[in-house]
Amino acid sequence: MKRHLLPVYSAMKRYLLPAYSVLVLIYLFVPIAWIVVYSFNRPAGRQNISWNEFTLDYWRNPFGDRPLTDAFVQSLQIAAVACVIATIFGAMMALAASRYEFRGSGFINILVILPLTSPEIVMGSSLFTLFFNRQVTLGFATVAIAHILFCISFVALTVRARIRGFDWTLEDAAMDLGAGPLRTFARVTFPLILPGILAAGLLSFALSIDDYIITSFVAGDALVTFPMRIFNQARTQTPPYINVLATIILVVCVGLMVGGVLRGARRQKAVQ
Repeated sequence: MKRHLLPVYSAMKRYLLPAYSVLVLIYLFVPIAWIVVYSFNRPAGRQNISWNEFTLDYWRNPFGDRPLTDAFVQSLQIAAVACVIATIFGAMMALAASRYEFRGSGFINILVILPLTSPEIVMGSSLFTLFFNRQVTLGFATVAIAHILFCISFVALTVRARIRGFDWTLEDAAMDLGAGPLRTFARVTFPLILPGILAAGLLSFALSIDDYIITSFVAGDALVTFPMRIFNQARTQTPPYINVLATIILVVCVGLMVGGVLRGARRQKAVQ
């Protein structure tokens, strides 16, 4: 690099890149802040899109909208089932693919990535065709199956990223000291990969609650999830209860992430 360009490069590195990063973060977090702020708004009409008056009435009874609350609970139940099952199977897939070499492992890696690269409308329509041809009644079970299918891929890739730097000689050392395979996994392997498994579980839980496209194909007429209720209700009204429940989800997720970071920092400090 020419010397007369060094001051320009230094100024860009010092001011332009941080300013650009701040603008990107503002772009990402303004919609989230909008949701939180408007949970304290008393709308003048049926649409909660313009500020009218500050109120805490909706926070005093956050579950006052019964149909919306029922849809919220339904999404939490589906997400819990999908999170647990997808985390178990996805973590097992990640362990098998990272620990052992076997014929067809490359093809399995492609199959794991395929649900992530396929459009959701393709996966939703294909699952609907499968259930329809098998005459399966659409409802809670079909939605849970659909969420498990796409969450497994996210879990497998997240856990595998954690395992990638794992020192497998630690297992050999534990076995040399007399520990059996199950004890080695429980006392050595599992604690070291647990942060990755927890992160994958939280990710799958969030993806399940958020999904609308695939769910709309396989939910049927009787089941309504939280995103489906919001989308259908937004045509006529957007009550602040939507913002309140969304803020509750946000606060819980942020609290879990902050707790995980603080726990990891304390563990790192204890090791040092």
